[in-house]
Amino acid sequence: MREIVFDTETTGLDPKTGDRMVEIGCVELVNLVPTGATYHAYFNPERDMPAGAEAVHGLSSIFLADKPRFRDTASALLDFIADSPLIAHNAGFDFAFLNAELTLCALECVCTSRMVDTVAMAKKKHPGAKLSLDALCTRYGIDRSHRVKHGALLDAELLAQVYVELKGGRQIGLELASETAPVAVAASIVRKAPEGRRRDPRPHAASAEELARHGAFVGAMNAPLWGT
Repeated sequence: MREIVFDTETTGLDPKTGDRMVEIGCVELVNLVPTGATYHAYFNPERDMPAGAEAVHGLSSIFLADKPRFRDTASALLDFIADSPLIAHNAGFDFAFLNAELTLCALECVCTSRMVDTVAMAKKKHPGAKLSLDALCTRYGIDRSHRVKHGALLDAELLAQVYVELKGGRQIGLELASETAPVAVAASIVRKAPEGRRRDPRPHAASAEELARHGAFVGAMNAPLWGT
């Protein structure tokens, strides 16, 4: 099964008030295993970058000025995600921005039936616990030491690991036997012992002297339990 884990960075919190998507990162999973295939792009939002947003992801208006507009690369993104389920953390946020950009390009929106929200998954699996990406990485022992600021591709890569853990971890889907061809088991090879003189068995019985010493030792005991 092919799935896409993705994350976005934006100029703010609400595309309805003019905020735009400035970065997207996607990671491909097949049967919950990263294939190494990714999609990553920055976009010129054609507007200013608020200081609060820049503090989160570090993407300035100057950095984004020479980047392509979303409509210039939308087809490559759509080709990558194809019709696969899309996994995101607080997925409603990312879907809102993705579909807002597609709408501005007069392209068909991505159906929310494809949406998988890892926040909802984590809330169900760990009720009452912290649900941020950082908190879940800590819970599952996922190294995030290189995450200084938010970044769409880096966060998608971390989220992919979290998603696998939320789905049951690395032991999920033990279907190798059904997915691989039967393996022929070689017949055991019986090897004969080399010919030669058999060694006489070693004596194991106690000698008369040993029995006498043992009797004297037991006789010196004061009311042993086995004698009652």
